Amino acid sequence: MAYVVGMTGGIGSGKTEVAKAFSALGVEVVDADAISHRLSMPGQAGHAAISAAFDPGVLLPSGELDRAELRRRAFADPEARARELHAEEVERCREMSGHAAGLLGEGTRALTHCNTGALATAGQGTALGALREAWARGLVRHVFVDETRPLLQGARLTAWELDAEGIPHTVVADAAAGHLLATGEVDCVLVGADRIAANGDTANKIGTYPLAVLAARHGVPFYVVAPTSTVDPETPSGALIPIEERDPVEVTRRFAARNPAFDVTPGELISAIVTELGVHRQPYVESLPRSVTA
Repeated sequence: MAYVVGMTGGIGSGKTEVAKAFSALGVEVVDADAISHRLSMPGQAGHAAISAAFDPGVLLPSGELDRAELRRRAFADPEARARELHAEEVERCREMSGHAAGLLGEGTRALTHCNTGALATAGQGTALGALREAWARGLVRHVFVDETRPLLQGARLTAWELDAEGIPHTVVADAAAGHLLATGEVDCVLVGADRIAANGDTANKIGTYPLAVLAARHGVPFYVVAPTSTVDPETPSGALIPIEERDPVEVTRRFAARNPAFDVTPGELISAIVTELGVHRQPYVESLPRSVTA
């Protein structure tokens, strides 16, 4: 269930934290821009979206949110709410996978990084979900899987999921990606995202940024596939996204080491950002959704 907050022009300063807090309770907080988008949806889908979003029962006479009522609804039946959240995530993955698969041509040889499949989401995945959908449509010839050091999410998880689906794939060392791109063996790169700034700068698993640089150098499309909940309209650029430094032991137990978990890819290097709402292109500050979704 989604609830409208009386905000216009995007969620303002300080309100994002409120929205995130309610998201933790399983409550969607949307603004006027989100409603405008839903009004543009075709036919019954648009009407259903608006009906779900507008619920005056959670507003006090003053127009403020009735937090007690929100909490009561969220926790009245936690198991049912959990199943509802799962169903919503499955549908989000299905929708963004379909949008992203539409960007691929027949015989596509794709390269992906880290794990963005069913093991990382409640649905079929984001970037890997797109490759699953494209395979089902007969569009994918082969998938190259970055091993994704130091924890090898690509080699251990993504390769396992592709193998289970019967999708032809090859695991490659992270450092081999540039060679594959330079020799014309890759038609597109698809990755997920952990956080997307308002301008399209995207934080993702370490090693994503150099992939984007290499893809740009060789004229290969670089696509980010992620849900709208990953978009943070209150963060103007990737320079403001904090980067986690993990235990150096994951890299080596003998020598001094650095182990940043993520890097930030500038929006200018991203060919398109795909969410459940569709395909967004530059300028991302205008095309990306500005609502905060559960």
